[in-house]
Amino acid sequence: MISMMQMKPDKDIAIRKIKIEAHGRKIPTLVLSPKSKAEDPPGILWIHGGGYVLGMKEMVHRSRAVNLVKKYGAVVISPGYRLAWQAPYPAAIDDCYAALLYMKSHAESLGIRDDQIMIGGESAGGGLCAALAMMARDRHEVSVAYQMPLYPMIDNFDTESSRDNHGKVWNTRKNHFGWRIYLRNDAKKAVSPYAAPARQTDFTGLPPAYTFVGDGEPFYQETLDFIKNMKKAGVEASVDVYPSDMHAFDMMKPQLPVSQQAIRKFEEKFEYAKSHYFAAQKLT
Repeated sequence: MISMMQMKPDKDIAIRKIKIEAHGRKIPTLVLSPKSKAEDPPGILWIHGGGYVLGMKEMVHRSRAVNLVKKYGAVVISPGYRLAWQAPYPAAIDDCYAALLYMKSHAESLGIRDDQIMIGGESAGGGLCAALAMMARDRHEVSVAYQMPLYPMIDNFDTESSRDNHGKVWNTRKNHFGWRIYLRNDAKKAVSPYAAPARQTDFTGLPPAYTFVGDGEPFYQETLDFIKNMKKAGVEASVDVYPSDMHAFDMMKPQLPVSQQAIRKFEEKFEYAKSHYFAAQKLT
């Protein structure tokens, strides 16, 4: 896993610690913003990975979100959601949804435009991102302009690529363990798409999406299927595939040429989204 030394804050980014009050608890959260305030920046809820059982909000410092703050002036919110060993589904998605509602209701104090609230994350954080986009669509309480579920952990059933996978960082054994802790006795059942987004049957009305994935890692097939299903439903969605069997290769080995290529393309896609994707909040 990524060490604490690798998760040091960037010196060019301002960091605030806040606590979001929701369902009887306070969710520890980081707010990352540019030291030189941008004009009308988007707000991004960035969700850390860790297979639903590991990880921490500070992983945002190693994520793709850092450059979205530095290069594009975005304000990023990183929630310390409850991990599955503390509380199984729906604890994590409930915490993330509370953070999303906080972004809407505190858009002015956060300094973000409320018609450009975005969500992103990697691995399990990508899975929570995908689930959150569905929950926001269904509940009509907050509008999401764009989603970035990177190599997302979204299918609790084995796929062609997650079955018998021996890739680096994440593999079949770890995948089964993560789902078992997150879903407990429902790990191999047809659960809610808020628990495992691959169980979704209606992809209409979801926000535009971009992701990338390695062709040898466990989540390759479920990522391709997810994007395909959104496109079939008329959602603007795309995926880039890179030759790698290392899960989260861009975070683990950012210096590799393949990682640099993925990072450049991700930022190009974000720059386009920042100029083209908006979602006005509904009056409540």
